[in-house]
Amino acid sequence: MDYTFSFSFLDKYGGFFLNGLVMTLELSVFAVFLGTLFGTLMGLARVSSSKLLRFLSAVYVEFTRGTPMLVQLYLFRYGLIIAFPSLSKISVFVPCIIALAFNSTAYVAEIMRAGINAVDPGQMEAGRSLGMTRSQVMRKVILPQAYRNILPALGNEFVAIIKESSICSVVGVFDLMYMADLVRAGTARPFEPLMVAAILYLCLTFPLSKLMGFLEKRMKRGETA
Repeated sequence: MDYTFSFSFLDKYGGFFLNGLVMTLELSVFAVFLGTLFGTLMGLARVSSSKLLRFLSAVYVEFTRGTPMLVQLYLFRYGLIIAFPSLSKISVFVPCIIALAFNSTAYVAEIMRAGINAVDPGQMEAGRSLGMTRSQVMRKVILPQAYRNILPALGNEFVAIIKESSICSVVGVFDLMYMADLVRAGTARPFEPLMVAAILYLCLTFPLSKLMGFLEKRMKRGETA
């Protein structure tokens, strides 16, 4: 029996996909913001002069990068409730954001560490010789150059967060993937809802990739001007 593709279900279920798209955007925006913020701090800890900070940050990064995202999601989804029973009524949206940010922080930290190490070490010495503190040199001289160096890798991480947010559907977050599965069950169409979800994910990631490429070119022009 030949399979006939049909997207007529969009008339009835189009709103499901739009609601899921909004939820995916919310998850991604929070995760990108928190992952970038804490990833920068963790990256600074990775190159800190303190052996303790370097050790602790290295343990965190290795644990996070060495364990599956799904395991981390379950740990936060159910571990928070076990550790803090009063949070049993909390929205599942919250542990999902924490899990995504927790995972992204480790990758951003390594990206940031590489970006900082790529800056000429002599600039730190030059800044200190001008009377600036180490933190001032790092904030005003090193970090701006590091961000310029890591922008492509950082953009890739942002795209990865959007795609990885789909894993939150397994714990009941009404994101794009969850809605696609609902439509599949309601329409008995195994492929078409997934195709719609894939196109919508692409509509999120493709403009972001182009935006990061545009920013990278602008920064390079500013550097050579």
